[in-house]
Amino acid sequence: MSNNNIKINKCLFPAAGYGTRFLPATKAIPKEMLPVLTKPLLQYGVEEAIEAGMDTMAIVTGRGKRAIEDHFDRSYELEHQIDGTSKENLMHEIRNIVDNYTFSYTRQVEMKGLGHAILTGQTLIGNEPFAVILADDLCDNEGESVLSQMTKLYEKYPDSCIVAIEEIPREHTNKYGVISGIEIEDNLFKVDNMIEKPEPQDAPSNLAIIGRYILIPEIFDVIKTTKPGKGGEIQITDALLTLAKQGKVLAYKFSGKRFDCGSVDGFVEATNYFYNKQK
Repeated sequence: MSNNNIKINKCLFPAAGYGTRFLPATKAIPKEMLPVLTKPLLQYGVEEAIEAGMDTMAIVTGRGKRAIEDHFDRSYELEHQIDGTSKENLMHEIRNIVDNYTFSYTRQVEMKGLGHAILTGQTLIGNEPFAVILADDLCDNEGESVLSQMTKLYEKYPDSCIVAIEEIPREHTNKYGVISGIEIEDNLFKVDNMIEKPEPQDAPSNLAIIGRYILIPEIFDVIKTTKPGKGGEIQITDALLTLAKQGKVLAYKFSGKRFDCGSVDGFVEATNYFYNKQK
């Protein structure tokens, strides 16, 4: 099926994970709601999707994630309390998002991997191409956002999935999905192999997938037939490999800076970076 002339309107946010690396902070607070300065990680991701032209945010949540829904909603009591005060302008950004964009939610009942989380979101996405943002990969750009760069590529290659990649030290390959491929234009590769969290000696390259994807609707049927892989989970990397063998996966070495806010080191680095940037 060709996806020609189909604009990407929806962005999926898998947000059901436990955030165990941030315990005890994440015992009652979703890791996606941890703030970098005054804004939760998930809001940065939503703003990136909006900048890339998307108007519908599809969020896969789980138990204990009510704070996500409450954040992307009106808070009449709070708004009344700060109405007419110097604090009122602090709510403008989130008010604009809540008032002008659509949010829908579904629950991932069991944690079975990123592939399973994306499949859980099918009910919110339907049969159309869509983006995926993992909120704990926080990206920043002086120019276009990572997802904006990727949507432009999708317009050129509308029958392909696109994954964002960056070069990493080879000794870190066992933390990422890693690709190999043929460079078909500057920083864009046609993927011929991808492996989830390979040991350095088994890695096909040092090009690691980060938390930005554009996926074609065929991915859902592929995930349904993908067997559990690394860690006994259904990995999106394994599902994408099936499509890569059909020549339908591109990997894009994006322009910008990315912080792994799923780790304490990356979270602190991001906080310092954004703090210094606003000074």
